[in-house]
Amino acid sequence: MWGYLIALLSGALMSVQGVFNSGVTKQTSVWLASSFVQFSALLVCVAAWFLNGHPGAILDLFRIDRKYMLLGGVIGAFITYTVIVALQKLGPAKSGIFIITAQIIVAYLIEVFGMFGLEKTGFDWRKILGLLIIIGGIVLFKWQV
Repeated sequence: MWGYLIALLSGALMSVQGVFNSGVTKQTSVWLASSFVQFSALLVCVAAWFLNGHPGAILDLFRIDRKYMLLGGVIGAFITYTVIVALQKLGPAKSGIFIITAQIIVAYLIEVFGMFGLEKTGFDWRKILGLLIIIGGIVLFKWQV
């Protein structure tokens, strides 16, 4: 149950963050706003790490088995940038539905093919049907009659 609630909170926070970031960008620039977002996130994460008794040493990062996993922060910078731009071009609701649909499709492909060290889940027609329904929702949402 907690997983579902946390996921819903995450989605809500992403929408609010996108609007906030877009507002900062209107008064500065995309890369400056993205830099501030990443820097402030770093400060919050370091503070949380210290408040939690800083489990794990910084050097543990260099012992990660698959080094490409350390690219999460780099990807995060581009996520911030692309969310800001999408929100400016499409608005919060339209950009949100496209972003979420892309997340679902990519996440499903990662599961099905067992990418990045995850266990393969296998193909499921019901999930494809769900994706088609979501895409149908995009069509209804975007092209209002």
